[in-house]
Amino acid sequence: MQLLEPPTQEIEKRVYAEIHRVEDPEIGISVAELGLIYKIQVEGDKAKIEMTYTSMACPAGPQMKKDIEDNALRVEGINSVDVEVVWTPKWDPRAMASEEAKMDLGIFDY
Repeated sequence: MQLLEPPTQEIEKRVYAEIHRVEDPEIGISVAELGLIYKIQVEGDKAKIEMTYTSMACPAGPQMKKDIEDNALRVEGINSVDVEVVWTPKWDPRAMASEEAKMDLGIFDY
């Protein structure tokens, strides 16, 4: 799965790699593989990450947001992280999740 806005800088790619380690605790699949990470932008030592949840009432949302922030801070050169939860576009696993995540979710394209 590609981000809606793929990283252009090497440091943004490293942030994405660290975020890739974060799993949705209810589903057990990487938030990146699910397609929940929409954008990563780094300016100076600050990373801004746009993400969404699987639903507006996602009980694991605050924990995922914190885990994403913590993992992004592991990247050398990142000292501040702003994780913004957005609702547009609406998350659609058929279009946004990786093929592996779709298989794990039981979504099959025929």
